[in-house]
Amino acid sequence: MKVGLIRCMQTEDMCPGTTDFKVMKEKKCAFEGVEEEIEIIGFVSCGGCPGKKAVARAAEMVRRGADTIVLASCITKGNPIGFACPHAEQMKAAIIGKIGEEITILDYTH
Repeated sequence: MKVGLIRCMQTEDMCPGTTDFKVMKEKKCAFEGVEEEIEIIGFVSCGGCPGKKAVARAAEMVRRGADTIVLASCITKGNPIGFACPHAEQMKAAIIGKIGEEITILDYTH
């Protein structure tokens, strides 16, 4: 699995992605059941509200080899600030519209 991870720009100052990387390494949470090696192709932010830069950034990670785009839990679950992104579903739909449905999209990390 070659992963392109997109995080919320609002959480960059308080979260370095440690738990995201840990669950990938340990194959837990969203990565439970993954049997192959997990390679991180990129780790980027959405670019800030409303997340429009996430589309181009996802496409670039796919161009560089990602077969899976992951929206980190800060976007979909609101970790660690307790507030999920109000644009998450629209962002996800726009990413799918750009990169196609053959690329796997995961809705969270942990």
